Order: sequence, then C-alpha cells, then structure tokens
Amino acid sequence: MRSAGILLHLTSLPSPYGIGTMGKAAYDFAEFLHAAGQHYWQLLPIGPTSYGDSPYQCVSTFAGNPYLIDLDLLAQEGLLTPQELKDLPNPERVDYSLLYEQRYPLLYKAFLRGSKPLAREITAFRQENPWVEDYALFMAVKRTRSMACWAQWQEDIRLRRPDAIEACTAAYREDLEFFVFLQYLFDRQWKALRDFVHRLGIELIGDLPIYVPYDSCEVWTQSELFQLDREKRPTAVAGCPPDLFSAEGQLWGNPLYRWDAMAQDDFLWWRQRIAGASSRFDVIRIDHFRGLESYWSVPYGEPTARNGQWIKGPGKDFTDCLKKHFPTLRFIAEDLGYLTPEVLQLRQDFGYPGMKILEFAFDPREPGNYLPHRYHSNCVCYSGTHDNETLAQWLEGLAPEGVQHAMAYLNVRDPAELPEALLRCGLSSVADTFIAQMQDYLGLGAQSRMNTPGILSPNNWSWRMSAEALRPELAQELRRLVTLYER
Repeated sequence: MRSAGILLHLTSLPSPYGIGTMGKAAYDFAEFLHAAGQHYWQLLPIGPTSYGDSPYQCVSTFAGNPYLIDLDLLAQEGLLTPQELKDLPNPERVDYSLLYEQRYPLLYKAFLRGSKPLAREITAFRQENPWVEDYALFMAVKRTRSMACWAQWQEDIRLRRPDAIEACTAAYREDLEFFVFLQYLFDRQWKALRDFVHRLGIELIGDLPIYVPYDSCEVWTQSELFQLDREKRPTAVAGCPPDLFSAEGQLWGNPLYRWDAMAQDDFLWWRQRIAGASSRFDVIRIDHFRGLESYWSVPYGEPTARNGQWIKGPGKDFTDCLKKHFPTLRFIAEDLGYLTPEVLQLRQDFGYPGMKILEFAFDPREPGNYLPHRYHSNCVCYSGTHDNETLAQWLEGLAPEGVQHAMAYLNVRDPAELPEALLRCGLSSVADTFIAQMQDYLGLGAQSRMNTPGILSPNNWSWRMSAEALRPELAQELRRLVTLYER
C-alpha cells in the first residue's frame, strides 16, 4: 500500500513549559496528520537522554523520557497545581540544562501526591515491566552521585556485588520509588496518545538505535553481553570508518556487543528490547542495519575512528531470529553508509524495506542509487533524516553541478523551486512509503535542523515547531498531494 508520513520528534512539538510532550500539542499534531492524509508519524527514540541530550544515547533502552510527561495532564489529575505551572519558562528551543534543574523537582511533587493513591496501578505496572526495577535503582544511585557515570561509582556497586545492591536498594528506596513512578506516568500517557493516534488511522514509526551507551542501565546490569574487561571497561567501541564526508571517521564510543554470548540464548536481550519497542510502535526502524552484517570496531582509547577494523556481526542468524519471534512486526532497515554485497544480501534476505534519501541523489560524492528512477517499491523514501540538513539548507549548500543536475532531473527552471519539487518527486516515486521532515513541509532553513552529526552543539535536538505552523491550509495542501500521488 502506498502511503506517506511525517518525521517529527515529540520534543519538537509546541507544548508549553519548554519541550514537546505527550499532551495537547501531540494530540493536535495527530489531528493535523489525519487532516493532511498522512498514514505515519515517525519519531526519534523516546528514552531518557543523558550527556549531549541525544535521543540516540539513552540511559535505558526500555524506559521513557520523563521530560515527555505532560504537566497539564498531571494538573488535571490534581498531581500538580496551576500555581506550580504558572511561571515555568517556555523558550523557543529546548534548554535541557534548564529542564534538568526545574522538571525533576516538579515531578517529585507529583510523586508525593500520587504515589499512595495510585499504588495499586503502580504495582501492576511493575509486575508487567520487570526491567523498571533495575532502571529505577540505576537512576537512584546516579542521582545520589551527581549523575556521574556508573564506572565512577565505588567498586562494590560498580561491580554489582549482591550485598552492595541490597544496601543501595534499602538506602535509596524513596528515590527508587520516584523513578518507578515516573515510568508509570510515562507509560500511561503514552498508551493514551498511542490509542488516540490509532483511532485516527495513523501508525507510529519508532527508532531503535543499534547500540546503547556505556553509561546505561543495561551495560551496568548485563555487562557480560558487552565487550568489557574484568573491570567493566570497554575493550573496543563502535563507530564508522573514514569516508568522503569524514576523514577521521565517526567515533561513537558505544560499547560493542558480545554477539557470541547473545546468540547462546537466541538473542534474548534483543528479543526483550524489541518486544518493548513493539508495545509502543507499529513499525520499528533498526538504526545502522549494516552493523548487523559487519561492524566497525575501534580499540578503546583511540582518539578517532581511523584505526578500527571490520568485524563480522551476527548476520542472518539475528535477522532470522527477529522474523521467527516477531512474524507480524514490521521493520525498516536503516541501510545507509558503506554497503557491501554482503550487507545488501542480508537486507534482501531480511525482506524489509531499506531507506532512500533524496538529498543524496544529487550529491556527487554519493552513488547514484538514490536517484528515484532506480528505486524499487520495497523501500522508504525520505526527503532527509534527522541527521540531514533541511531541504532549504541543503539547497543553499548544494554544489553548482548538483544544482544543475537536480534542476534538469526535476524539470525545474528556478533553483528556489527545488525543495518543493523534491518533495513532489518523493511523493510520486515508486517507493511504497514517503516520509518528509516537518521542517521541509514548512520550508524552514538551517536553524531548524534537528542534528548535525559529529559535533556537540546546543542547537542539536533542540528545535521546536511554532504553534502557528499547523495551518489548515497546509493540511489541505498535503492531503491534495497524497491524493494526487495515490498515497
């Protein structure tokens, strides 16, 4: 079935109080998608972020981000008061430092008011989500240590000796209960939003990073699944090799998996992870799919990714496991980057669609398989991803030969028309699904770019859409286009 959707992360919604949440703005956007004839709402990872504020570096692969909990909904329940929300700032961009200072004390007030009246529901949530116990203890210990990485904790806690874990559980009981409460609130608000979205006929696409960060609950609690030494320090970390875009490569720093250990129980940890994601999303995008065939391994301590090497990944054993245990779940294989015949074969055997990026089609550094006339139907075409420039910004930086090629290909006489022409090109392509960033439908430039890979910047992950952006006229135009191109 031909379909279309929009990529917009929750944090970018024009909710009050400084960040997009699961409140009214999310429901308004779902109604906009419905009016615009869109079938999909694609999101970035929704876990709790840490250093750098990247949703791809979450301290838990199972937990939800407490910043996404809507405060107005809590006030409607009496867990917060209107007075407590009265003077909260609402900057144009997300200020994560400000959120860290202000949001947790406010949520703690909700905890003090709600933990006892909601005790029965919270107990049921804990029974259904056993991962929350380790996560809550992890966060409680971090909170008492100024959020320091677990590798800096004292040895008996860092190595999870039973007597130390028992002592921490008793000593930090209230903090532990607080972090359980936050996950209960997140889960309840998420389910309500998901059900509303589904009633509108819209499906959710979620993003699953292939790796988890070193400073995460999962690495602390299940270190035997990662390439660590006896002191739980990484022996090798993840990244990408040098290419035409980066002479030093990309050093991500995430610990690598011990795929041999994971295979012994038929990838149970991964199955639990995907089961959790499938309870929230209808389609899951597997980030860095090529790393399942071979991954770039960089010795720990290297300043760049240059001195890494390709190591064979789990390959078909893993993808067959997914198909066996999740026969009805739909996936998208993020197959960008350096693709070998082996990676292409693995994706073909997997059977799920890969990705095509329109911005790459006219870049002379990229191979020509991103040109739409070379597509097959089993793919998802994107104007660009969260890591790409907006179309308006892309046009500004496009090399002259790229501009001329795009104008000839798209039959455009004025370069200023290229962004709109590229959106039409994606909608008209044979790709089963077309996804565009919301920024591209709004015609926004560099200041609205979601992320610039490889740099730490306050502009990364902080863009927010204005409340006036969701105009009925825009919804009508998008519905006209999806009708025209039979999406």
